[in-house]
Amino acid sequence: MKPTVPTRCCGILVVDDDAELASALQEFLQREGYAVEVALSAAEALALQERHRRLALALVDMIMPVTGGLELLEQLHRRDPDLAVVIMTGFGMIETAVEAIKRGAEDYLTKPFDYEAVRKKVGRLMEVFELRERVAQLEANLACCPSLESFIYVSAPVQRVVDRARAAASTDASVLLVGETGTGKEMLARAIHAASRRSRGPFAPINCGALPRELAESELFGVRRGAFTGAYTDAPGLFVTAHGGTVFLDEIGEMPKETQVKFLRVLQEGEIRPVGSPKIRQVDVRVVSASNRPLAELRTERLREDLYYRIAAVVIEVPPLRERPEDLLVLARHFTVLLSHRYSREIALSRPALELLLGHPFPGNVRELGHLLEGAAAVSQDDPQVIGDKDLRPLLQQACAAPGPGTLAGQPLSMEALERFAIQQALRLSEGNRTKAASLLGISRDTLYRKLRQFGTTP
Repeated sequence: MKPTVPTRCCGILVVDDDAELASALQEFLQREGYAVEVALSAAEALALQERHRRLALALVDMIMPVTGGLELLEQLHRRDPDLAVVIMTGFGMIETAVEAIKRGAEDYLTKPFDYEAVRKKVGRLMEVFELRERVAQLEANLACCPSLESFIYVSAPVQRVVDRARAAASTDASVLLVGETGTGKEMLARAIHAASRRSRGPFAPINCGALPRELAESELFGVRRGAFTGAYTDAPGLFVTAHGGTVFLDEIGEMPKETQVKFLRVLQEGEIRPVGSPKIRQVDVRVVSASNRPLAELRTERLREDLYYRIAAVVIEVPPLRERPEDLLVLARHFTVLLSHRYSREIALSRPALELLLGHPFPGNVRELGHLLEGAAAVSQDDPQVIGDKDLRPLLQQACAAPGPGTLAGQPLSMEALERFAIQQALRLSEGNRTKAASLLGISRDTLYRKLRQFGTTP
């Protein structure tokens, strides 16, 4: 079985001043499925390492003019201590190769090459590199991928979102997340990835709106060196990088129409063709897309119709914060707890501050709420600090002129009515378990009991 193709821009670096030998070794390793770059001097090697900060492996000739292999070994390791280096040397210089191993080289190869030995040694070192990369990816997933259980809410609309996301995560179906900016679409995409069978693979996000039109295809599908001016090396592209995992395409409606045609083939056949390459390669990815545009606009104006139905096998609409004001209470408490840990002091919200937040439309949704509270906490040194309406008012531009979130169940939206409703929702979600309900609300059980007595609310 051939080794897995590395997902780095440059998997292996061959450094040898003998251009013919270096080219032959490059061709052999490329036939084995690796991405390979060649440097004919130590200076070229260091320049390539600067461009590709994390190489997997360097094969370095021992004897080169100006800067020899041992010196280059030290310079490469100074920039990247984890880089595996294999020294290439003649039969008569085995003792020097042993000295190189003592100074940090992983192994050595003798010239002329026994290509079967090259295959085995390179394969072993690349397997170690890929294992290390997978471990790093798992650690990154644990650090950055929230679970569906970590969502903060008590509202029925978000409960429906979480239930639908959990069902989608158990399949490989393409998912389209629709909602306003700041509603947490990327967080939801990460949670779907973390709950799926692909959780051990990479999560690769990209904002289609930030892709230059002329570079969109190379960023997504990869590029061969020399395909256009500035393409100095092979690059794998997002779909190869995400092989075995999930691609998250944010603002999918901004993808150029000409790029959508190639993207459709990825979804239909699992095939990509890097820009400038005659070869097609297979990729195995799950696609989660997102947009802040209405579904009707996406389907009729922004996306090809056939592409829309491919990416929208499961559609999840994330409601804006103003349509679920009961969640504002638990989210505000959640953010103040996070800020208390961040600033190592107690931070809370006053009742007038909460009432002021309830009157704000939050066009930036949950993200805006978090930034508002952090802005109020960052300019204070009080311990404990109680964020009041006077602290928030300067941060809520046009708050008085903006329309409020409306009414709840046909009644005027008051703080008391909202607290009562939030408690009822939390008790419903926890199936009457008051300890769990208090945890959902971010309050103590004693406070919950006090509120229940105050409102006369029963499970």
